Amino acid sequence: MSMIPVGEPATLEQAKQLGLLPEEFEKIKEFLGRTPNFTELSVYSVMWSEHCSYKNSIVWLKTLPKDGPHMLAKAGEENAGLVDIGNGLACAFKIESHNHPSAIEPYQGAATGVGGINRDIFTMGARPVAQLNSLRFGNIDDARTKWLVKGVSKGIGDYGNAFGIPIVGGEVFFDESFSTNPLVNAFSAGIMKVGEMISATSDGPGNPVFIVGSSTGKDGIHGAAFASKDISEDSAKDLPSVQVGDPFMEKLLLEATMELKYTNCIVGMQDMGAAGIACSTSEMSAKKGLGMKIDLSKVPARQEGMKPFEFLLSESQERMLIVVEKGKESEVQRIFDKWDLNCAQIGEVTDTGWLEYYFEGELVGYVPADSLVLGGGAPVYKREWSEPAYFAETKKFSIDSLSEPSADEIKKYALQLLAQPNIASKRWIYEQYDSMVGTINMGTNKPSDAGIVNLKGTDAALAMSVDCNSRYVFADPETGCAIAVSEAARNITCSGGEPSAITNCLNFGNPYNPEVYWQFVGSIKGMGKACLKFGTPVTGGNVSFYNQSASVGKAGGNVSNAVFPTPTIGMIGVVREKEHVMTLDFKEKGDLIFLIGEMKNDVNSSEYLYNLRGVKLSPAPHFDLDKEFEMQQSVKALIRGGFINAAHDISDGGLWVTLAEMGMPRGLGFDIESDSELRLDAFLFGESQGRVVVTVSEEAQAEFIEFMATQETPFTLLGHVTKGKMVVDGEHYGFVHEVKPVYDNSLGEKIMSN
Repeated sequence: MSMIPVGEPATLEQAKQLGLLPEEFEKIKEFLGRTPNFTELSVYSVMWSEHCSYKNSIVWLKTLPKDGPHMLAKAGEENAGLVDIGNGLACAFKIESHNHPSAIEPYQGAATGVGGINRDIFTMGARPVAQLNSLRFGNIDDARTKWLVKGVSKGIGDYGNAFGIPIVGGEVFFDESFSTNPLVNAFSAGIMKVGEMISATSDGPGNPVFIVGSSTGKDGIHGAAFASKDISEDSAKDLPSVQVGDPFMEKLLLEATMELKYTNCIVGMQDMGAAGIACSTSEMSAKKGLGMKIDLSKVPARQEGMKPFEFLLSESQERMLIVVEKGKESEVQRIFDKWDLNCAQIGEVTDTGWLEYYFEGELVGYVPADSLVLGGGAPVYKREWSEPAYFAETKKFSIDSLSEPSADEIKKYALQLLAQPNIASKRWIYEQYDSMVGTINMGTNKPSDAGIVNLKGTDAALAMSVDCNSRYVFADPETGCAIAVSEAARNITCSGGEPSAITNCLNFGNPYNPEVYWQFVGSIKGMGKACLKFGTPVTGGNVSFYNQSASVGKAGGNVSNAVFPTPTIGMIGVVREKEHVMTLDFKEKGDLIFLIGEMKNDVNSSEYLYNLRGVKLSPAPHFDLDKEFEMQQSVKALIRGGFINAAHDISDGGLWVTLAEMGMPRGLGFDIESDSELRLDAFLFGESQGRVVVTVSEEAQAEFIEFMATQETPFTLLGHVTKGKMVVDGEHYGFVHEVKPVYDNSLGEKIMSN
């Protein structure tokens, strides 16, 4: 006979307030064979939220390629993806969003995002070695945007610096669409030996269950549900939904975990992030068809008078759930005592398949574990989608409708581009971060397109990149997302690495809006195609819907209320030999400058077109996936053959920005000739894909040309490196030392201006 917990039956009105649909409320009653009480209803509301269940996205996520020769843990199996990177080592890596909390309280929202993603990594037994972040904000001239940038940057910096993991790269993008909803996507990678993974599972009825780390408070309650609704004027009232982080506690938790993993005491371990104890107990149990008996009264509490649902839903940070081998409790207790951390046995594993939650001697919740989780009873929807009207409008743009700028205007635009928030150096932001801590970052004084991390004790290095141009994805979701994957691969390739696998953070508006859902579906299709082409399986990630203003409501609305669709790609790759790490900086005056790839008469969706010429609707830039792949194979071979001494991909700002960025590290310039068949603005500022700029010493020129003659990828001699002058078609565009302060300081000056 079923056990009946205490408490009044919940109502449909309460279910709606918690974000559940009427049909979902009925489904819960079916699973239980009765009406849930409020505690049980709360558990279902967070576990069936988009943030935990992916109910509106999983149908499409399942279409992504997940298999690869190096995969050690597939998408959804563990806290993070795990990939074999050679030399007996594995890399655990993942990217997640902390968008909604950061919109309300940018410092803590961003800080706890960093903490959460690092916990996902070390909970698996990997020691975090590097972080990246991908950030999106509104118009930098707005006071609120400046407040958000300052808060987010400081939150990321303070937490990461205190925790002691270097930030080795990232991206920052500004557009009006992110004014209400900034995006804060945090990426972390960690290293372990192959075979040392700790699984997020439970096993062995009778084995004790421990909660370790920080005490539990009321912060973050309903945080998962909060992340699954639109931002409104009332969202500030949801401040309890924003967690509070303690990086020093997390550092202790990391070291305790690293010590614990060598004891053979652990059956399974899971980070407590979204939905807290409710999530950890249900997901760990459901994996093996088991249950748990949990006494919430034994959970170390930060506040008095907490109710059962508050214990279950709290997203207090720096906590983990551990299933321990029976009889080894004292060893676990010893380790956590040593590190001065809470370690409380709160229950045991059962063979019933049900979660029994007790509080002060009473049964307060009794639910089947499987009914709560993705792949079990959690609802799955396939939403309708429709093409937005703007998409047809983008197709109408032609470069011929854009007046050709004069020579003087071209020079003006060139300087303006280097000062654009999306182009200019993000040094004001990254100077908040410690990139040197841990002595593992190889890119501090040797700039590469990707972040490069030393794999100590081996000849290899780890390359990583986060990429997405939201404007391209808005223009054409399928093409734009395929470009995001390709650019991440291009960054790793240009740095001397071999792309290995990706994680994704999918940031979109309201999934009930058919036009938003069209953007989502297109993005998934583009990601799948590009990942298959590059052999980079998807290891997991995160979906963040509801990044739009609340005026739209649950039923849909206009796509213009949503952020630009932003499927951020986090990719890792391996540089097999450190000597092949390639940097982007010009090396010597007189070196020859070549462009690898096709040049097109194309300014579509470029920074130049969108922000300097004011054309907001145009197609995605020219992109050919097959040619992109072939081009990258050629660049890899050039690096390994020692034919080139610098490589930098052409992306935001086009060829002009690429050349300027290559010149700035050493104060060197360039003298190039344009292509007479192309408009000069397209040649300099166009962002057509599949192109890389390389430099070749005069001595290596003949070998380089001989090799490239064997390749299918076209290549063009642009000109040569100068002592510092920037020259295009004989016209003097200034000196590198003159434009570098503009590039370096423009963004910081805007952030700090009143």
